Amino acid sequence: MQCKVLLTSIFITLSAASAMAQQKVIINKPVAKTGKADSSLSNGIKPKSTNGLIAANTQEKLPYSHVPLAGEKSYFGEKDEYVNDFVRKYMEIHNRTLSSVQSNSAAPFSVMDNVLEQKKMPKELKYLAVIESALNHKAVSHAGAVGPWQMMETTARMMGLTVNRKNDERTDWNKSTAAATKYLDLLYSQLNDWLLVVAAYNSGPTPVLRAIEKTGSHNFWDIKEYLPRETQGHVLAFIATASIFENLSKFISLGSIPVDFKFSKDKEEEAAIKEMIVANMATTPTAGTAGKPGVAAPATPVAVKKVVSFTDDELKNMNILSINQPISFDVLAVELGIDKKLMNRWNPDYDQFVYHNTPGGTYKLRIPKDKTDVFLQKKVYLTKKSADFFAGK
Repeated sequence: MQCKVLLTSIFITLSAASAMAQQKVIINKPVAKTGKADSSLSNGIKPKSTNGLIAANTQEKLPYSHVPLAGEKSYFGEKDEYVNDFVRKYMEIHNRTLSSVQSNSAAPFSVMDNVLEQKKMPKELKYLAVIESALNHKAVSHAGAVGPWQMMETTARMMGLTVNRKNDERTDWNKSTAAATKYLDLLYSQLNDWLLVVAAYNSGPTPVLRAIEKTGSHNFWDIKEYLPRETQGHVLAFIATASIFENLSKFISLGSIPVDFKFSKDKEEEAAIKEMIVANMATTPTAGTAGKPGVAAPATPVAVKKVVSFTDDELKNMNILSINQPISFDVLAVELGIDKKLMNRWNPDYDQFVYHNTPGGTYKLRIPKDKTDVFLQKKVYLTKKSADFFAGK
């Protein structure tokens, strides 16, 4: 949630020559469709070093890529349905916060939109402030990050803000947004993908670059498992929040996304969505009108949970156990010999629990019957082993 790692942890230049030789991230060059990192620099464009940092390139830049939203199958590929399901669940669980933000967002969004427009940056980046602080400009984290963009003191000063006892510009909407977008631009000049930028904004750039180096890929889904668990959830929360406010804001008042809603839309589907919203709103009373003569009764909540189909054999060989601490499927595979792909199929919404999005803090885990006894015997050990596994990532 915070820019925890100093910019110097990544943007270090030993010298102009060694930086050119060692730099592994492309500067202002579109990522290849294969998602693989290119070890060369782009067309001789050289980063300028200042105070030990690689500054954002001052030469003319290529246009920023767009921020991917739910339903863009061309971007998410095989993860498209996974993203859509995550957004549905996120809307349901965080509806109260989303409603509050929606009610108080006009002024903050106006300020942020102006700054983003001036810098020709995607307007969807403002939703990063939503998941950082719920648009609370006085928010202070336990780590000391302050303001709507939750910037750490050192990073804020590097981005030009005044931070002292008398004046902390991190709480100023306009100035903090200008500083945050400056930092986002610097990250983008190194990573060239907004999901990677959001990840780096949360964890600091170092874990992201290490994951890229390990996998050889600039694709978030390829490096996801090598990022801190909080960072993985942060990126998914950003996708969900941006998708909801950009394309699904009318559903916030309903509390959920209609089960027959299609994220990939054409013109005919757009018209159907508008009719769906009108129909739902017509049967949902406004605040204080429920039960009054002539006012329709509340609409029945729309089910949003994904229906998973299991074969007869799977149902016969399946047990359901309650857990209140996440247990890594990687650990189960090593310790109990349980197929990780099977666990992912049987528990398609497990990430919601891992990222602390499950109401009540418990999860109904589907597990093979023949592994139940040993699972229960080793549950404490598996939980501790998983905690160490997640912490190590």
